[in-house]
Amino acid sequence: MSKRVNFLLFITDQHRADWLRCSGHPVVKTPNIDAIAADGTLFEDFHVALPVCMPNRASLMTGRMPSVHGLRYNGALLPERANTFVDVLAAGGYATASIGKSHLQPFTDHAPLRKDDGIERLVPEAWKDDGTSYTKEEPASFLGDKETPFEGPYYGFQHVEMMTSHGDRCGGQYGQWFRENIEDWQALHDPANELPHNYTCPQAYRTPIPEEAYPTAWVADRAIEYIEGRKDQDDPFFAFVSFPDPHHPFNPPGKYWDMYSPDDFDVELPYDAHENPTPPMEDATQMWEQGKTPAIPQMPFRADDQHIREAKALTAGMITMIDDHIGRVVQTLKGTGQYENTVIIFTSDHGDYLGDFNMMLKGPLMMQSITRVPMIWSDPETRKAVRTGAMGSTIDISASILDRAGLAPYFGMQGQSFVPALDGENPHREEVLIEHNDGGPRMGFSKAARVRTLRNKEWRFTVYAGEDWGELYDLKNDPRETKNLWADPRFAEDKAALSMRLIEHLTYQMDESPRANRLA
Repeated sequence: MSKRVNFLLFITDQHRADWLRCSGHPVVKTPNIDAIAADGTLFEDFHVALPVCMPNRASLMTGRMPSVHGLRYNGALLPERANTFVDVLAAGGYATASIGKSHLQPFTDHAPLRKDDGIERLVPEAWKDDGTSYTKEEPASFLGDKETPFEGPYYGFQHVEMMTSHGDRCGGQYGQWFRENIEDWQALHDPANELPHNYTCPQAYRTPIPEEAYPTAWVADRAIEYIEGRKDQDDPFFAFVSFPDPHHPFNPPGKYWDMYSPDDFDVELPYDAHENPTPPMEDATQMWEQGKTPAIPQMPFRADDQHIREAKALTAGMITMIDDHIGRVVQTLKGTGQYENTVIIFTSDHGDYLGDFNMMLKGPLMMQSITRVPMIWSDPETRKAVRTGAMGSTIDISASILDRAGLAPYFGMQGQSFVPALDGENPHREEVLIEHNDGGPRMGFSKAARVRTLRNKEWRFTVYAGEDWGELYDLKNDPRETKNLWADPRFAEDKAALSMRLIEHLTYQMDESPRANRLA
């Protein structure tokens, strides 16, 4: 091919690796994503850098761990002086577009749930304010009923069509479009007009918004417009197409609401399956037994079996809707003659407990249900089905795209290209480091949790800073992580060896950029 290769990256939000038919899910229907996998490499052991939206999205963009790039937990921000792999693509002649959810800056204007320590500080932070207004994704940037262009470039993206938040009432340019084009938009946003249903699951909401006006459809419509506009263009493109579903609330529209029944699903890994639940699991159970609900809807919680089945049915509906619209976008790629020169990638920013040990959503418990995500790479050079057990990390996506584009990464990128492993024969990583940082205390922690996990093919080893307990699971004999071996003296040597491996990884978590420009 004479023209340089394009890239089309689909990303979903809060989507477990095992919730695709091509990954073995027995119920959820994903024929279009399955078709991408049938013509590409599916990674079976791919993990995030940190299992929360903003930090992991920043890790995808920068190829760096959260402790290095600085967006450490939701509500923080990625400094605009940070380079991303998209900056490299743009410098290399690529047209770059972000369509849908970005979430590299906060998209609410709410103050954090952080208690003031009462100390008067003349200089409040370790770093001076860089003078940048980090409000580009906040509601105030999208007031009015007329869609306004997004001012770019934005972290390397020249073309931006912004969507913020989750559920059926997303904001950003989508919100402006909705108010401008949907005649009865106020009534459709009024909770009093929720459609009738008999679900009792927390955050289940039957939206009156029609399918064609729902956020998933808007993202696909705008992606289709962009791809059609790239036809016959000489310069290659990179399109980041980001759906805010299947993140809670659970509100698939139209036919997707009852496409699946709660009776189609089981609670495969109930709370009682864990032989020695950790303190946060016990805290969530105590809240559940007392009938208490989390302070904010983003906090994880324990749910009863029926609520989990309902959440699974609605999540499946949201996933199948995404799949239908991915099919539309790929068909446009084919119809415009660009499919044979485009790498198609599918991944997610993190998973969801979704009933594992009766837990819901995501939090400081580093279960594989939130750290392992889908990763599919379909390349026009091969277009053949490959499954690989090679381990990989979100930070590797940037390095791999640049490798395939023939562009060198900037100094300080931590990700490693997995392009050599796409054939299914070559290894990639032997282990992955996974971080987690909370913005405040929750789930029984007295302070905001600081968590580090080392995961390989044999073990999951998790350290909670300041706690006298941790987690150790023998993945060979206990792949579902039901027996915590942390306090078992028989595994003291294994724990010591894993501690040394984790220390080595942590030793590398220093920002190597910028390099010194003088000898001394």
